[in-house]
Amino acid sequence: MNLTSPFQRWLVTAIGACFVVSLVIADERRAPVPKFEKDETGGVFFGSLEEAFRAGLPSLSKLRAASEKQMQAQSSGGGNAGKGDSDSEGSGNWEKLISASSIEDEIKRLRLHYDTVVSTPGAFNGGGYLEARLDLSVLATLFAVINDFKGEVRWKKDAPVARDLIARTAYNCKAGSTQVYNEAKLRKQDLADLVSGGGLTGRDSEPENDWSSIVDRSPMMEYLELLIGELEDGVRDEKSFRGQIDAVQRNAELLSLVGEVLIQEGMDEADDEDYQGLSDSMTEQSVQVVKAIGRDDYDSVRQGVAAIRQRCDACHEQYR
Repeated sequence: MNLTSPFQRWLVTAIGACFVVSLVIADERRAPVPKFEKDETGGVFFGSLEEAFRAGLPSLSKLRAASEKQMQAQSSGGGNAGKGDSDSEGSGNWEKLISASSIEDEIKRLRLHYDTVVSTPGAFNGGGYLEARLDLSVLATLFAVINDFKGEVRWKKDAPVARDLIARTAYNCKAGSTQVYNEAKLRKQDLADLVSGGGLTGRDSEPENDWSSIVDRSPMMEYLELLIGELEDGVRDEKSFRGQIDAVQRNAELLSLVGEVLIQEGMDEADDEDYQGLSDSMTEQSVQVVKAIGRDDYDSVRQGVAAIRQRCDACHEQYR
């Protein structure tokens, strides 16, 4: 700017003076910088950025590896599939482990077997109550899973009532008596009503699953052994596998479900890290068997079933 007139020079000088005065006034109003002794902040702030990380500063390669590991875990669909999903309606993402059709087919199968068990008081009290307890324990578990299942599945509206009624009778079937037999007959009629589409009305139930009151670990372990035995029979040779591939897949899905049930809050040893690891491993291996079936890879299916047996035996060595 060419300041030729006296007025222009005066105006610039006045503006500069005002700016300097403003800075001085602002500086006078600003609080002084606080001063602390080192001992006063030693327990509050880290001395350096490196001290804030227990394992040292994270590198780019470590961050990438952690990210890839998380993505692989999410895509596998096994293990603790639903534990970190805050949007889940229940405690596990069951639909990642088992299809609705497998749940429905197993409920129908168990219902037919249960009808044969609850036939006469004499047969029931003579040992049939043990078979009834196993059938009812698995049925209560399946209805609990339906209660938390995100996808479309039959009997969802009646699942909480069915779960509670059946779980109570399963608990009472630890011994045979006329009273228990009569109660078991009521559940027989309830199951017939459900399967025929009649539903269960006028009954109270809790909306959420309380696994400590739904099923005991003992019948779940017995059911697990039956599933593994059927799997082994179904894959003993390729011809057997081809002839019952749907049953093999259903049993593998049910195994992954059992592995997840065993570590639900309220189940025995569910907070034991070693027990969790064994259950998670069996669940993951069952998921891999289902994937191998989808690839039509018989050898991987057979190897996977053998691995499931090994994991089951390892668990039984430590837990009963």
